[in-house]
Amino acid sequence: MRIPHSWIPIISKNIAGNLITKRLIEPQVSIDKLKQRIEDVLFNELSEEDRLNDEVREILKGYQGEIEKKGLDYKKLFDMTKRKLIKERNIVI
Repeated sequence: MRIPHSWIPIISKNIAGNLITKRLIEPQVSIDKLKQRIEDVLFNELSEEDRLNDEVREILKGYQGEIEKKGLDYKKLFDMTKRKLIKERNIVI
């Protein structure tokens, strides 16, 4: 499931709060800086998947005529192509 970008601050706040409350970490920076760092990491990860999705769309755009001609399922082709790129590049999503 994709996480909407608007949820990132909420998720970051919860992660930071849980890490501190459960004493899994002792922050060496302010809580606000910790939340911001978590937001940055989550945003970068989501952006990586967005870039991958864009790349898959570009690849499939080159085969658009063939996809339409043969009546292939674009969603299935998209998912298969994405999985292949993830496996080839050892991407964790």
